[in-house]
Amino acid sequence: MTSGWDSVPSPYVELSRDDWRGLRENTPLPLTPGELDALRGLRDPIDITEVEEVYLPLSRLLNLFFQSDGRLRDTVSEFLGGEVRPTPFIIGVAGSVAVGKSTTSRLLRTLLARWPDHPSVELVTTDSFLYPNAVLSERGIMDRKGFPESYDRRALVRFVSEVKAGAEEASIPVYSHLEYDIVPDAKQTVRRPDILIVEGLNVLQAPPAGALGVSDFFDFSIYVDARVEDIRQWYIDRLFALRRTAFTDPRSYFHKYAHDLDEDETAAFAQRVWRDVNEINLVSNILPTRARATLVLHKDRDHAVQRVRLRRI
Repeated sequence: MTSGWDSVPSPYVELSRDDWRGLRENTPLPLTPGELDALRGLRDPIDITEVEEVYLPLSRLLNLFFQSDGRLRDTVSEFLGGEVRPTPFIIGVAGSVAVGKSTTSRLLRTLLARWPDHPSVELVTTDSFLYPNAVLSERGIMDRKGFPESYDRRALVRFVSEVKAGAEEASIPVYSHLEYDIVPDAKQTVRRPDILIVEGLNVLQAPPAGALGVSDFFDFSIYVDARVEDIRQWYIDRLFALRRTAFTDPRSYFHKYAHDLDEDETAAFAQRVWRDVNEINLVSNILPTRARATLVLHKDRDHAVQRVRLRRI
């Protein structure tokens, strides 16, 4: 185990994969390979070994945090001389496009829901808080979709604060990746879960001065990390995979890319979008928030998590 304690002071302890997997202890594996297939994202090679060695220790840690949160609530109740009503434990998951944070979020939702203390686990993505394409076009920022200004930040903060305050239910818009837009009149309703996972590119971004940010309501946060050049290749590989699958659907916003462009043109398109949009967003807005996470999962070129950094103070 290496921590950097003897060199540059750091709020994190860094663990190798070997060190980290030993922290699983006797946490059971409540997942079959078939269930993992359903949770795995496109071009994400995560396997059961990765679940056992990386995500089961993380599930155990999150369960310990959840239990600690309950004990803190009991302490406050004792101090006030009255019962404090339980509210959801909120986890934020951040990282670049194509880094695998959606798979991480879906996997954690499944693993955490199978612990006896918190069977109700909900997952929402900040895609639901993107402004509709009509609004983005009107504001001239359609090519900056995914940048902080393309989200209704106030609506996101309002939703998370309502959930954290114990609202009986809270509803949010629904985003369709097929249509690449908010679905009119569609809603996702969250009803007082034990745990809420909020996944998105910018969920760890610091708020404007004097304002609350969504991360202010997190009890634990995770940043899924990798080298920029590796994420770039994963993004290009995923776009080619989508070209062979989802983009073939006539309803897809990107349907034309499955038929109108050859492979060289598709590669050029993918590289241009990465260079002019996603890499700029990653370097300027997403990567700087990594230091605000409670835990960082660092992936190697093969997508496998090889290092874990856990905030110790």
